[in-house]
Amino acid sequence: MRAAGGRPRGGGGGCVLRRAGCCPRPRRSAYHAKRRAGRDRALPSARVSAYASDVLVVGGGNAGCMAALAAARHGADVLVIERYGFLGGTATAAMVGPWMTFHAGERRVVGGIAQEVVERLQARGGSPGHLPDASSYVPTITPFDPEILKAVLFEMMEEAGVRLVLHAWLLDALMDGARVRGARFATVGGVREACARISIDATADARLAFSAGVAMQQGDERGRVQPCTMIFRLSHVDRGALAAYIRAHPDQMRTHLDARSVRAEDLTAVAGLYELWERARSAGEVSVPRELVSLFATPYSDEMTVNMTRVTGVDPLDPDDLTRAEIEGRRQAMELVTFFQRHVPGFEGSRLAASAVQLGVRETRRIVGEYVLTAEDLLAARRFPDAVARSGYPIDIHNPTGAGTLTKRLPPGETYEIPYRCLVPAGIDGMLVTGRCISTTHEALASTRLTPTVMTLGQAAGTAAALCTREDTRPRDVDGRRLRAILRDDGVDLPEQAAR
Repeated sequence: MRAAGGRPRGGGGGCVLRRAGCCPRPRRSAYHAKRRAGRDRALPSARVSAYASDVLVVGGGNAGCMAALAAARHGADVLVIERYGFLGGTATAAMVGPWMTFHAGERRVVGGIAQEVVERLQARGGSPGHLPDASSYVPTITPFDPEILKAVLFEMMEEAGVRLVLHAWLLDALMDGARVRGARFATVGGVREACARISIDATADARLAFSAGVAMQQGDERGRVQPCTMIFRLSHVDRGALAAYIRAHPDQMRTHLDARSVRAEDLTAVAGLYELWERARSAGEVSVPRELVSLFATPYSDEMTVNMTRVTGVDPLDPDDLTRAEIEGRRQAMELVTFFQRHVPGFEGSRLAASAVQLGVRETRRIVGEYVLTAEDLLAARRFPDAVARSGYPIDIHNPTGAGTLTKRLPPGETYEIPYRCLVPAGIDGMLVTGRCISTTHEALASTRLTPTVMTLGQAAGTAAALCTREDTRPRDVDGRRLRAILRDDGVDLPEQAAR
């Protein structure tokens, strides 16, 4: 955002907070002394224009938007930098949908700003709200229109007074010893600095935290991460014809419903069509390493989202790997379009309506925080006194090397909690981390990464950041019990019971 005269807020010629005496000249970590040796000479250094704010959010995805809104609603001056020209992250750029899930059993366990987003989408015709999951994987799914979501998020940011810098790519953290003081980033107008009292890493890849020298983990015990997926959407679909096929072949759909009487409107999700898939696979028509067909409803009756491509053996943080994966994801998508048109009833006249701007990435870095959430915590439905989010979603590990998905479920209707300490990086001050890259194990990440959960984590991070700026305290010194109470008051679905 630019102030009058076309200059960034705060003017140019260095950091506003530094000139005010509260933001020392950035001192990079030893990591960056090695990595960036010689590179700074190629970047503008004479007059680096600067922004200043109470809270800086790096990344305008699902978690980042919720963080920004929460902080602003609690009185903080908030700046968001985002690499795309729109907000929403995986929900918009990667078209990852529907959202799974806001519920555990029959109870809603995700509320707060995330639920407000759903209600705003419903008001605009961009979501039918929470629907039963016909594939029986989770209690509910929440279809949404990514294009309407983009508009809703911009609207909410404007209402809250959040400032945005779009088309901005993070370069590195501004450091004062072991304290993050902001970030340096590239824009279409050159390099900029953003100085803030508290910075929130909502990049999904922990890019700001990595730059600041926070300890990281990645992948399973062998460093392997879950595969990537190119999501696409098909239009001109006849769900009635698909429902008729399932009624005639009830063993071809995984569902808690009576497949012999399923209707078009019941098909919120379809998992199965095993015989059709195997026939095409045996004929060499498809090479995607999946064991079944996976479809989801959109808000529109003649469309379905396809979540089936699987690009394995990829490190999404390696540019060559990621490039190969993007190309392979689109090849697989086109292969699947042909499969649906040739083999699946109701899809004979379907068309490719849209494909994601980028791959859906399930896993990259995870920070090492004040607490590391484990699979044992999840499966035991553990409670924490400083819990800031909860979920009933299972551990859901897509095979890093081929077909198959490992699922480990909580007891029916149970939830686990995520403590605030998972958002606080060990050894570094002045920042919080939210979203997919919080402090967990590889197995725990396979549940905590889901969008409704990361939206709640974003609200928690933004609320904590606002507390820090208002009370001049460090993130690690925030009273987690008090934060939990504030989140409850703000509509986040957290129980009152003590930890066990």
